Amino acid sequence: MTKNIRNIGIIAHVDHGKTTLVDKLLREGGVYRAGQAMEERAMDSMDLEKEKGITIKAKNASIHWGGYTINIVDTPGHADFGGEVERILKMVDGVLLLVDAFDGPQAQTRFVLRKALQNGLKVIVVINKIDREHANPRKAHDQVLELLLELNAAEEQFNAPFIYASARDGYALRNLGDKPNGMTPLFETILQHIPAPRADPNAPFQMLVSNLDWSDYVGRIAIGKITGGSVKIGDPIVCIHKDGRRERASVTKVFEFSGLKSGEIVTGEAGNIIGISGLEEVAIGETLCDSEEQEPVPFVELDPPTIQMQFAVNDGPLAGRDGKFVTARHVRERLYKEIRTNISLHVEDTDAPNIFLVSARGEMQIAILVEQMRREGHEVLVSRPEVILKRSSAGVSPVTSSMTGGRDARPTGKGDTLLEPIEMLWIEAPNECLGDVLQNLAARKAEIANMNHHGHGVTVEAVIPTRGLIGFETDLVNLTSGRAAMSHLFNGYEPWRGEIMTRRTGTLVSMENGIATSWALNNIQERGKLFIGPGEDVYEGMIIGENPRAEDMPVNPAKTKHLTNIRSQGEGKGIQLEPPLKMSLERSLEYIALDEYVEATPKNLRLRKKILNATQRKRAAMSGSAAAEALA
Repeated sequence: MTKNIRNIGIIAHVDHGKTTLVDKLLREGGVYRAGQAMEERAMDSMDLEKEKGITIKAKNASIHWGGYTINIVDTPGHADFGGEVERILKMVDGVLLLVDAFDGPQAQTRFVLRKALQNGLKVIVVINKIDREHANPRKAHDQVLELLLELNAAEEQFNAPFIYASARDGYALRNLGDKPNGMTPLFETILQHIPAPRADPNAPFQMLVSNLDWSDYVGRIAIGKITGGSVKIGDPIVCIHKDGRRERASVTKVFEFSGLKSGEIVTGEAGNIIGISGLEEVAIGETLCDSEEQEPVPFVELDPPTIQMQFAVNDGPLAGRDGKFVTARHVRERLYKEIRTNISLHVEDTDAPNIFLVSARGEMQIAILVEQMRREGHEVLVSRPEVILKRSSAGVSPVTSSMTGGRDARPTGKGDTLLEPIEMLWIEAPNECLGDVLQNLAARKAEIANMNHHGHGVTVEAVIPTRGLIGFETDLVNLTSGRAAMSHLFNGYEPWRGEIMTRRTGTLVSMENGIATSWALNNIQERGKLFIGPGEDVYEGMIIGENPRAEDMPVNPAKTKHLTNIRSQGEGKGIQLEPPLKMSLERSLEYIALDEYVEATPKNLRLRKKILNATQRKRAAMSGSAAAEALA
């Protein structure tokens, strides 16, 4: 039975065509019956995945082809969701490395390939999008070989087979110039080069939990590859938790994947990827087995989070208008529910009962979580991202940095060195924009490692602090009129690089509660750029616009025109307001300063000060500056 199973993961950089390729494999694998409507990007089941065009969660599917069962795991391509890739590598025996024939290997390609090689997985390289204009599959082929050499691939891994494909048009070729014949060459290569699962059918039952699912009928479902023995409904099993506890349970259901759905089966065989229900408490990385004497299966260590943000209960005047879940208990339960399935996130309680610290790989990962919470009916305040620092003398004790590199971020002991997370950054930009891009990078403490001019522009490779990346993507879009592309990858911890000035502008802060009027906004727009329009609710401490100068300016957007019985000189002159700047959630998180929050509700995104009252804000600023002087 095990010989007829193949378990593969699909890894690639963002937008290189993973999900489209899976669509074609599912179609040719007979998942859809004749006449059945095919859904485009079927594996992107979340609404956010379809809207943003990226994969966020790793998902399973299964194809039956030529008498074999091919279990496929589609993984995210964005670096912030790398934890999804790392945890599935124990579940598969080989990977399809997808590379764009035009772009070649990118940052995330390097990351996921390194993880796959370290796990000893067989690799099949698929050069995708060979039908794309200006595609250069031969160059991409050479670049992949160079990357395999650079990552110290074993000889067997270096001699990986290459397939040339157009996932959009639904064909794969063994050699360039072959006649297209559907996906058959890719299926045949998978069966020839990906080994059958290493699992002993006669050994005691053992399975590593690599994913979790939920059913309203049977509760929590643990998903993983059976590494030994078999399991059937009614069997007693033991869950070995991460803290060493051994908990007994009984199997209530066994599920096997078929196409995009899972169906009940009687027995789960060795080597197959299955789901088991019957456990109330189980986490990713824990081991299921048939006796308490067995040792747990080792789980891959994940890369640590590099940034953290505060999640706070919405305490503003408009709290509770949009959302259903607004209390600290609701926010806390939702965050701790998330870390059960998203193991690269960390959540901590703080001294304040209404504030929680969430650590992650990047701001995109946090923004996706906030967006999901909004859509579920939560209201939450989110702070600006701050990097997680370490002190060299204490090993790995984390401290949180001020994003502006203030005095509170300086080393406080003798002989210790403050370390901060550093990333490798790759930028593709037009030649005429290079000067502006390099100037922006210099202000963010980046060091240029390599620069390569080519026909389409210039490729810049730089080493930059993680805090220098926050807000950089927006700057890059503005500097290049949207013609540049960037990707980045965590590179390690290095000594603190000094202060980085982020936002150079101040804000227009409302000093009254009420409803914004056109007459007031018309006067305010002369002082800066507006974030709101007339008729919107405002409150004291809410940020309603941007001040070109560095300081914050108090304004009254709810002020109305005093009416008298004397006609004013400007009577009959229409008010012309410029359209307000509406920022996305990601842009809002980048924009705010340390003393500000993004207020995220199901219907609104607002920017506000952490302390709403202007007098209290001034007192806090004075006491903060006094403490900083004392520290100095």
